[in-house]
Amino acid sequence: MRGWATLVGLAIGLLATAGLGAEPDFAALGVQRYDPPKPAPAFTLPDLDGRTVRLEDLRGKVTLLYFWTTW
Repeated sequence: MRGWATLVGLAIGLLATAGLGAEPDFAALGVQRYDPPKPAPAFTLPDLDGRTVRLEDLRGKVTLLYFWTTW
């Protein structure tokens, strides 16, 4: 029953602020705001044959980047 009360309280809070055109206070509601992913910056890397490959050359292709390092 407590879950429903929380859900109803959240809905009322969101509806109350939606009518005012203000952003709801996500921190006060205990909700983390979603930020859409940002595009990767342009970069180049050598392939296994030593040729330079630009990230933009791979647009639309399935690509696996594997970074490995040691300390």
